[in-house]
Parts: sequence; structure tokens; C-alpha cells
Amino acid sequence: MGAPFDISYIFSFLPKLLTTLGTTLLIVGFSLLAGILVGFLVALPRLYKVPVLKTFAEIYISFFRGTPILIQLFLFYYGLPEILKLVHVDVTRAPVLFFVILTYGLHTGAFMSEMIRASVTAVDRGQVEAAYAAGMTSFQAFSRIVLPQALGIAVPVFSNLVIALLKDTSLAFTLGVMEMTGKAQTLGSISQHFIETYIALALIYLVISFTLEKLLLVAERRLLRHEVPGSPARKTFGLQKNGSYRRMIAQLGPGKGGGG
Repeated sequence: MGAPFDISYIFSFLPKLLTTLGTTLLIVGFSLLAGILVGFLVALPRLYKVPVLKTFAEIYISFFRGTPILIQLFLFYYGLPEILKLVHVDVTRAPVLFFVILTYGLHTGAFMSEMIRASVTAVDRGQVEAAYAAGMTSFQAFSRIVLPQALGIAVPVFSNLVIALLKDTSLAFTLGVMEMTGKAQTLGSISQHFIETYIALALIYLVISFTLEKLLLVAERRLLRHEVPGSPARKTFGLQKNGSYRRMIAQLGPGKGGGG
């Protein structure tokens, strides 16, 4: 049993937990960058239907979307060094943070690839054909027609993925990384005020998630600022009115949470 509840501990724990916020944001930032890069590379074979690479991409996505992130952390941290030893590569002295970011990056990349593929395919193909008829090259059609609309469609899903990644970093403490959840475990064990510790931790996550959601909402509105309210093009991006968007969500599947 822990110590009796004392609300003053919540306020005293907040600054102590914030000292490890940098580590949490570091994991989120680098994992997100790696995930976007990997997701783009994995989405290309599926968009262009490259025979062999498309199969490998589907296997990769199935694995990272179909297995828990905690198991993936253990597999990469304990299993990857043993596999690399077979080719005489020693990574046993690599920092734990390297394995954490690698795992989260690959995990996020699977969801990013689905987001990219679904966003691009959601853009009306007739617009691309009209761009070709107007004399645009493939690159011009993609950069001027497809990309702006795909970004507008992808931002709400991207927001969910970022917030979900932020919350998933709470599992990094299982490998000994002293991020916010690891710090909360330590504070709770020392003070025996576990409830107050986790309330303070929840408040920090809530504020960060709310801030990220609002910032990405501003980005979404900026991407759609040229659309006329009430126009068919504007309605294309509505969450409730857009069949393409609903199909995109259905393609992404349940597997990833987040507030958005």
C-alpha cells in the first residue's frame, strides 16, 4: 500500500517529471523523422506496384502493425545484437536510446506508409489527367496537384500518429531509458505516492497532446486555406462528408490510437 493521498505531491512532482521531458521529445522527434523517411520508401513500391518490393513492403507493414510495440522493443534490443554478431558486427555497446529510436522509427514507418499511400490515392485521378492534358509533367502534376491535396488529407491522420507515438514512448522505460514514465516510476517508489505521481504524469501528457493537436490543426487549416468554404473541393476534406477520407481510415485499420 502507498502513502495516503496528498494533492500537494502532484505539484511537487510536476517540475521533477519535466526534467525528463527532453528525453521523451527527443525520442518522439527522431522516431518521427525516421518514420516519415521509412514510410515514404515503403509506400512507393505499393503506389507503383513494384512486384517484389511490394511484397516485402506488405510483410513489413503487417509485422509492425500486427505486433505490440513492447515486443518489438525487446526483439530489437535483445535480438538485433545477436543477429548482427553472425556477420561480425558488434552493437552491444550502442546506447539503449539507439535501439529505442530505431524500434519506434520502424514502427511509425509502417503507419506512415499507409497514411502516405492512402492520402495519395484519395486524390481524384481525373485531376492528374487534366494536368497532363494541360501540358504538365509528372513531377509538376504531383507537386502542384496531388501533393497539396494529399497533405491536407493526411494531416488529421498524421496528428493521431504523432500523439500515439508520444504516448507509446512511455514504454521506453522498460529498457531502462529514463524518460517521463521511468522518472514517474522512480518518484513513486521513493515517495510511495504513486497516485499523485501518475496524475502529474497524465497532466503533462495531456497538455503536450493538446498542444500538438492544436498546432497540427492550424497546419491543416493553412494547407486548406485556398479552398472556398462550402465548395465541393472543401467538402472533400470533411471528416463526415468525404468518402475518400473514410476509405483512407478504413485502409489504415484500427491498430493505432491517439487523440485528434
